[in-house]
Amino acid sequence: MSSGRIWAVIPAAGIGSRMNSDTPKQYLEIDDKTILEHSINRFLEHSKIHKVIVVLNPKDSHWQELPFKNNSRVVTVIGGKERVDSVLAGLHAIQEQEVSHHDWVMVHDAARPCLKSEHIDDLIHSRDSSPDGAILAIGVTDTVKQANHKQTIDRTIDRESIWLAQTPQLFPVDSLIRSIELALSRQQLITDEASAMELSGYHPSLVIGSRKNIKITEPEDLFLASLWLNNKK
Repeated sequence: MSSGRIWAVIPAAGIGSRMNSDTPKQYLEIDDKTILEHSINRFLEHSKIHKVIVVLNPKDSHWQELPFKNNSRVVTVIGGKERVDSVLAGLHAIQEQEVSHHDWVMVHDAARPCLKSEHIDDLIHSRDSSPDGAILAIGVTDTVKQANHKQTIDRTIDRESIWLAQTPQLFPVDSLIRSIELALSRQQLITDEASAMELSGYHPSLVIGSRKNIKITEPEDLFLASLWLNNKK
């Protein structure tokens, strides 16, 4: 097994505009806990996670109501304008915590509360065969069409080669910081942590995730997440 501690970074500085709510979506509740609480707890419950870095909006007025104030394994920092800026702020916070060159980090969406412990395990085990890192992902089951600017079909894409990226995404801390900073300096588009690594020439592996590892984006996603969280219980 690869050496080094494993950190978690959860960017939680977004406002979730598509949820049609005055409350940022990570603070909406499912079964008497906020979405963010569920997401953080997935990592606190796992024995292999060293600490959880939660990246907050500078105007956040909800965090202090959550039960993590006295938890030494939870560290908060202030995020930036874009998600990538918040992730980088979290990574810099790890650097300030006496990070080892052998340490790894899992970056996870604040709005994915249904992550299973076994998927964290699968990513951790992938370090032995995937030095460039790995992400959770699921294969596509529907037929995939490529459209043009007229919104008519140009062609059908072979779905066997198409995967939908999820989080967590696991990478060596130093490599991810360098990759993000390099991509930002070149004004390259970073859609997730894996894309930054790819721009630096790395080839992260795909680890099979679950369709239940839903990212809450629309109001109806709350209902689905509640069903799956209760099913886990």
